[in-house]
Amino acid sequence: MNQESYDPHAIEEKWRDFWRERGYFRVDTAHPKRKFYYLNMFPYPSGYLHVGHGRNYIIGDAIVRFLLMRGHDVLNPMGWDAFGLPAENAAIERGIHPRDWTLANIAYAKNQFRAWGIEYDWEREVTTCLPDYYRWTQWLFLKLHENGLAYKKRAAVNYCPNCKTVLANEQVVGGACERCGTPPEQRELDQWFFRITAYADRLLADLADLAWPDHVKKMQENWIGRSEGATIAFRCEGGEEIRVFTTRPDTLWGATFLVLAPEHPLVDALTVPERRAEVEGYRRAAGCASEIERLSAEREKTGVFTGSRALNPVTGEPIPIWVADYVMPTYGTGAIMAVPAHDERDFAFARAFGLPIRVVVAPPDGPALDARAMGTAYTGPGTMVRSGPLSGTPAATAIARTIAYLEEQGIGERTVVYKLRDWLISRQRYWGAPIPIVYCDRCGVVPVPEEALPVLLPEVPFIGKMGLADIPGYADTVCPRCGGEARRDTDTMDTFVDSSWYFLRFVSPHAEEVPFVTEDVNRWLPVDLYVGGVEHAILHLLYARFITKAFHDLGYVGFTEPFRRLFTQGMVCHTAYKCPQHGWLYPKEVDDLRCTKCGREVATSYFAMSKSKKNVVEPADIIQRYGADTERLYTLFMGPPDRDIEWSEEGIRGAWRFLNRFWNLVVGQLPHLAGIAGEPDPSRFGPAERALWQKLHATVKKVTEEFGERLGLNTAIAAIMELANEAAAYVEGPDPDQRLVRAVLSRMILLLSPFTPFLAEELWHRLGEEKAILDTPWPEYDPRAVAGDEVEVPVQINGKVRTRLRLAAHAASDPDALREAALAAPDVQERLRGHEVQRVIAVPGKLVSIVVR
Repeated sequence: MNQESYDPHAIEEKWRDFWRERGYFRVDTAHPKRKFYYLNMFPYPSGYLHVGHGRNYIIGDAIVRFLLMRGHDVLNPMGWDAFGLPAENAAIERGIHPRDWTLANIAYAKNQFRAWGIEYDWEREVTTCLPDYYRWTQWLFLKLHENGLAYKKRAAVNYCPNCKTVLANEQVVGGACERCGTPPEQRELDQWFFRITAYADRLLADLADLAWPDHVKKMQENWIGRSEGATIAFRCEGGEEIRVFTTRPDTLWGATFLVLAPEHPLVDALTVPERRAEVEGYRRAAGCASEIERLSAEREKTGVFTGSRALNPVTGEPIPIWVADYVMPTYGTGAIMAVPAHDERDFAFARAFGLPIRVVVAPPDGPALDARAMGTAYTGPGTMVRSGPLSGTPAATAIARTIAYLEEQGIGERTVVYKLRDWLISRQRYWGAPIPIVYCDRCGVVPVPEEALPVLLPEVPFIGKMGLADIPGYADTVCPRCGGEARRDTDTMDTFVDSSWYFLRFVSPHAEEVPFVTEDVNRWLPVDLYVGGVEHAILHLLYARFITKAFHDLGYVGFTEPFRRLFTQGMVCHTAYKCPQHGWLYPKEVDDLRCTKCGREVATSYFAMSKSKKNVVEPADIIQRYGADTERLYTLFMGPPDRDIEWSEEGIRGAWRFLNRFWNLVVGQLPHLAGIAGEPDPSRFGPAERALWQKLHATVKKVTEEFGERLGLNTAIAAIMELANEAAAYVEGPDPDQRLVRAVLSRMILLLSPFTPFLAEELWHRLGEEKAILDTPWPEYDPRAVAGDEVEVPVQINGKVRTRLRLAAHAASDPDALREAALAAPDVQERLRGHEVQRVIAVPGKLVSIVVR
């Protein structure tokens, strides 16, 4: 009789809703016995999910299934980061309302999760663009405003003329808008900020206690950018004082000019009449350059002289004051002391404008530096020279001694500054949470009362690239205080505000009077394991940490960090084809590496899957051909989950072949296993049985450990494949032990179940098991079985190892048998001649210690 073949479509349709209907992924947050909060970063529903997106969620589903079988109460929710430019721009491209586009994508994504067999506690679903969520985002704003952590000021900002909105500095990548690639303009606008800089020290210090990848910690450290140094006062000839921050106060004696940022408030006062036109023209030009352009090391240095001078406070020398755009108003004081001999940027500027270069640090080895012959600045360690009373001070103590000297003289003070800037949250677009502020001519700036939340987005048809300010009547309102005419704030909040606290709402998503129940979030947070892309390593993670700390200080939560452990999965890459004439091509538009439209040769590259590169693989195509379990298995097997990997058609076929072999192995043995029950007896094993039994327990150990700290799911799958090969070879041999076969196959099914849940559930029940897999404990391994048929036990005589015994594992585990074997060993008997044995200590499987005299 022909054996039934593997039919993934029938199997997956049978089990697809089984786990949801049984409620395995729901959790009682009020009474957890062994809690574990697992969280995938929730997605932007700005388009359909491809197999690259699936990696994040398939990893998560496998981990959660493992945790459930290990007896954890797992909180595993899902929601949608649904506001912001990605969704709005995608909707505009299609001429539809962003709400309609977003909700349609959410429905599609939920169906895709169902097709993948990925389950969540859907009763906790949150969607940030719905009023029941953004009501509380607005509440967050009000609480920060009430406590001085949200404020409005006029500032130079990055404005994207294409997206028609302000961008935070973090959203300008490579000198362009990260969303559309347009270089931003510099504009002066009144904008809302969150005072994240108030938490800079804590954001930096608390990184040490987090179980996060080192490279992610380093990215946050660099972004926060803590610098220690001194603030020094320079008195101008006209009486004004310029304060500068420097990390190298020991080079003060070499400062030969000052440089102000074009935005510095003293530029107007210090510019003499005959230079005013040139300075104002330069400032206008600087306002058109992005911060990244201004700070580029490759960019030619430009600047203008103000006509004024200041006194170097330690030499008394008058030095010129310049304006240059390589000095930023947001770092330090917006003014620098230029020491061209010991700073690369200052050196380039001095060479460009013929300014003096004075050496004040001598290298520890080699000849003294000649400023006239220097081709570059010397920035290494050395001894202070030509530095008044501090000349001769070595590098190790130069900075500290200089700061002490400046403080003694009253001309400087120890200072710490940060590169981190306050979080600009204002956006001039429609699709976001409206800022809950009104402006009244009588009362001024008035927060919307909490009981009046949410401030709803106006119901309007598709409006294109417009903001709330463009919608007639939206701004017209009444003052909450005096009842007079007032105007609403017409900005919306940065979408990162929505995602800065969603992990709290998941714990109590249906609370109507509060954003979250403090008692419950204190029970479940910090999140035990947070998984997502490394692209969020700076912005989202930094903002979430800031909001958590602010909530802690305001008494709303009892913890200061949101995510205890972080795992960043790699991207899925795939071949992309580009034609010189037609641009990016779909694979079907390429034949023999030539464009089917024009016949020209195409270039190939590997990129992370992206619809713009036309190199995505649709899950529906894979599932139609091979089934969801094949996609899941290959996604987890094709490489370490924290590394970028390349999607391969041959790889997916390999996963399909393995699942067919495994199906055939189990189904082929079912007739022989009917009525077989109970565990095998290892004492009756022959060599083949002992080898398979050892391999089984070694595999259980390996897979269990890989689900732990490393999350090496690919190597866990490889171990299961090896076991399957050995099991297949064993059942083809003479007179296989059917109890052993059943034990191996049943445990393999359980080990595979987190990776291929549909296939595993089907085979589990075909074995005759009545309980579902998620009601079944995870397999345990026996360390003695893992050790194999024989173990090596050292034998000590008076504390020194004299020989090693090779014993059967069962004998080595019996202290009496172990003691007898040691005393009977020829090497031991030889050394015991003429000695009296005082005692013998046998540690099963580990050691025999003999004491003689």
